[in-house]
Amino acid sequence: MAIFIHGGTLVNEGRVFQGSIVIEKDRIAHIVPEGQQPCGNEYQVIDATGCFVIPGVIDEHVHFREPGLTAKADIETESRAAAYGGVTSFFDMPNTVPQTTSLEALQQKHELAQRNSHINYTFFFGASNTNADLFLQLNPHIVPGIKLFMGASTGNMLVDRSDVLTKIFRTAPLPVMTHCEDTELIRRNTTAFKAKFGDDPAMKYHPLIRSEEACYQSTALAVRLAKKYGTRLHVAHLTTARELELFGDQENITAEAVIAHLMFSEEDYSRLGSMIKCNPAVKQKADRQALRAALTNGKIYTIGTDHAPHLLKDKEGGSCKAASGMPMIQFSLPAMLGLVDEGVLTIDRLVALMCHHPAQLFEVNDRGFLRENYKADITIVKPHTPWTVTEDVIQSKCKWSPMLGHTFHWKVMQTICNGHIIYNNGQFDNNYRGEALRFR
Repeated sequence: MAIFIHGGTLVNEGRVFQGSIVIEKDRIAHIVPEGQQPCGNEYQVIDATGCFVIPGVIDEHVHFREPGLTAKADIETESRAAAYGGVTSFFDMPNTVPQTTSLEALQQKHELAQRNSHINYTFFFGASNTNADLFLQLNPHIVPGIKLFMGASTGNMLVDRSDVLTKIFRTAPLPVMTHCEDTELIRRNTTAFKAKFGDDPAMKYHPLIRSEEACYQSTALAVRLAKKYGTRLHVAHLTTARELELFGDQENITAEAVIAHLMFSEEDYSRLGSMIKCNPAVKQKADRQALRAALTNGKIYTIGTDHAPHLLKDKEGGSCKAASGMPMIQFSLPAMLGLVDEGVLTIDRLVALMCHHPAQLFEVNDRGFLRENYKADITIVKPHTPWTVTEDVIQSKCKWSPMLGHTFHWKVMQTICNGHIIYNNGQFDNNYRGEALRFR
């Protein structure tokens, strides 16, 4: 049955306007001006009065932990959490077990997602010191990009040899998304802080160990290489005001901010401790302020989550022993809408950063916009509808969140994926499966 969404405020491509949407099968068939009714078909009606209707969120940075780390999370549980949060597509990172650094591992992930993902999916291919020759074998219509860990990784996914970095930036046929921290600086800082404070320095030292300088040096190197070789570079999870100075003057070089660094600052370590430990670290309040300003000044191009669940027991400890990462995908859209209420950005800018820009950067086919004949990935959110994060609300497998106890004032009412209502105000269709994303 076709779907008719009426009465809502549509947000799309810089416009905020009253209108309705007709969905037929998996596509947006018509965008109807206010006051007009569709004719002909029998419709399932969604009354969006008082709500905002936006494209489904595309989260281009998640760690769903499958295969190999499924005690923490898996594709089924985390894609369900995503749908609860209005996210209709995710891009998963390669540091699973096995790492997604071979064509066989990439195929395995696609098979897992086809069986288990409730929303649309794709997977980055991971760069290593030895696999750059595989890049030309990647199907550019299936693989969005190459993830490059220039720091903060283990095993052969840490690439900090200058000859290998040069080869990757010179030959990469797809966008390169980098994690930028200078490993040698972090090692020196770790040694110094352990000598002074013991084997596991307190959490407040985490942003000093994984320091501004470590981030800046690595990000500056990535930008220099991208400028030299014309690489399509997207730097993940910027954390410092200083790094932002490197962006904004070249179209082929862009940056991402993630929810943790937009929501928290060093002041929150005393309250939340290792719950907000992540790499790169949450840093100073001035850095958070600069990142928020960059959402509207052209320095930040996308917003992701770096959704990275751990078991709660693995988060015990200080700056060296506690695991880094947090589950955020269920709460990313309500959190950003809270920043809209605070005047940090407008709702149409939010839609650009979370929906339009990921689709444009990676050239996603027929998604990321409310356009006729595009896939019907749509999220309906309602303002002035307070709700509090409790443990029973959390859909992620790990069952914790740094947002526990927080009251949001925007609520996701419906999430529609490929024309299918997967989430409907607390009701979830557990049987629905998403599609593999395709790229132009």
